[in-house]
Amino acid sequence: MREAHYPGRAPVDAYGDGGFRFADMSHRGSILCLPSGIYGWEPADPSALTPADFAKVIAEAAQVEILLVGTGKELMRLPAELRAAFKEVRISADPMSTGAAVRTYNVLLAEDRAVAAAFIAVD
Repeated sequence: MREAHYPGRAPVDAYGDGGFRFADMSHRGSILCLPSGIYGWEPADPSALTPADFAKVIAEAAQVEILLVGTGKELMRLPAELRAAFKEVRISADPMSTGAAVRTYNVLLAEDRAVAAAFIAVD
C-alpha cells in the first residue's frame, strides 16, 4: 500500500470522527503537515510519542520554525526526550489539543509562516 501524501500545503477544513479534511479530500487517522506536503501519520497515543515519530519533521527542520503538536482531545506535555530533539534542530514545539492546534495552524499558514503540524486524530 502506498503511503498517504498530499504534495502541498493546505489548511485543515475539518477534524473529528477519527480523521481530517483538507484540499477537498479526507484522511482517516493522524496527519503531519510539513512544508513538503501532508502525510498520513501513525501515532495515535500522545503519551507514547518519540523522536522517531518526528523524523520527517526533523528532516525538514531548516524550513520549520514552529511545530504545533495536536495531542488529541486534551493538552499533554511532550516527553523531555522529544523536547530535546526539537531544541537540537531549533524547532519551537507547542503542544495543544488537536482542535486548538488545527485552528492555530490554519492562522499561521494563512500568514505564510514557517509552520508545521502533527495532529493526532480525535473521535
